[in-house]
Amino acid sequence: MINPSTSGWINKYFAKLNGKLPTDISTHDFYELIRNTGFVYGHVWCVNHLKETDSQGWTAEETTKAALLNTLYEVFRKYTKQEDSNVFIEQAVLFYKQMTPEGYGFLKRVLPKSSSSNVLEGIIDQRVRTNDNIISRNFSHILTNALLFMDVVAFRQYLVNNELSYTYLKKLEETVVSLASLALNKKAEKTEYDDLLIKLFESSVRYTKLNKVTPDNLEKLELTYFESELERYYLLDIAGMAIWSDGAIEKNEITFLYNLAAQLHIQEAYVVESITYFDTFIKTNKNSIPYFKYSNPVKHFYDHASQNVIRLIKRNKNRLGKELSNNGELMVLLSQSTLRSLDSTEKKKVKKQLLEICKTVPSLTIFLLPGGSLLLPLLIKFIPQLLPKVFNENLNDE
Repeated sequence: MINPSTSGWINKYFAKLNGKLPTDISTHDFYELIRNTGFVYGHVWCVNHLKETDSQGWTAEETTKAALLNTLYEVFRKYTKQEDSNVFIEQAVLFYKQMTPEGYGFLKRVLPKSSSSNVLEGIIDQRVRTNDNIISRNFSHILTNALLFMDVVAFRQYLVNNELSYTYLKKLEETVVSLASLALNKKAEKTEYDDLLIKLFESSVRYTKLNKVTPDNLEKLELTYFESELERYYLLDIAGMAIWSDGAIEKNEITFLYNLAAQLHIQEAYVVESITYFDTFIKTNKNSIPYFKYSNPVKHFYDHASQNVIRLIKRNKNRLGKELSNNGELMVLLSQSTLRSLDSTEKKKVKKQLLEICKTVPSLTIFLLPGGSLLLPLLIKFIPQLLPKVFNENLNDE
């Protein structure tokens, strides 16, 4: 199995890759195959050309990392006609160095002697983790990842022109945000979904100040700037996402999408395809998409993060059990907690020592992030499964 949370996963990914898209595939079919995975919408449910056993047990974040890598590689193959994964990795790193805004420092943290694949792993990790606040990051997960497709569009631009300008990146993001804003303004009545969409865009943009984006018609967006079909399909789908509602689409919203398609030189049939596919996608995946569970951000954070933490604890149970067994004072306190209630001082000691143990297990540093202490009860719940049988018997007697 590949684990996108551990070093070396990219090389293992390419070793396990089981098939590739034809390089002569049309842009429409290419885009459709990517969209079918949910990547364009920010909710990835599968990664093309990987066996199910290789992605078993992945978190949503890990699936998104692999989807970003896979999509960038397929773009590289389509527009350069090259297959070499090492060349791709070098190009992807150079691309992100040009794409990185001033002050966005993930590249500054890599070791000078790190391999290109390790550098790309760090970059992809940071592109998926766009918000350092763990509660906000999980709350805004869906749209942050939807905007990841701009990396794909920008990578195509870089490969075709051998460079990437800040002007292009800013223009692309401003256009995406403006189209979403114009589409939302076509709605007669705003819903909670629409308000959330705006908040999620606010947490996702990197180059644009939203208060300066005030479009009032399509003509002002200068859509002729975008020449590739890949860009234009994505722009239409973004507008369709903003217009979507769980009921009938209003006539003026349909008119807006057809006008947009005309300006993007996209056939009318694609408008129907775009609306129908996104509606089906949302209705199929609604129960598992984060932005439909936003009413209580803290509860959403806990529900989403707890699934990931449980996986991490299980993956590291042997090492974690050994660390716990080697901590005599903590073992005594945990044993006593099965027989009596610990006082406040003792509880603080347990918390402090558990966090110290988490520092020694890289995958569990999630507990050290802002908001991570909310998840400690999950770790405590799993402790009986990590310790000797005698300890479990005491707990069971209780």
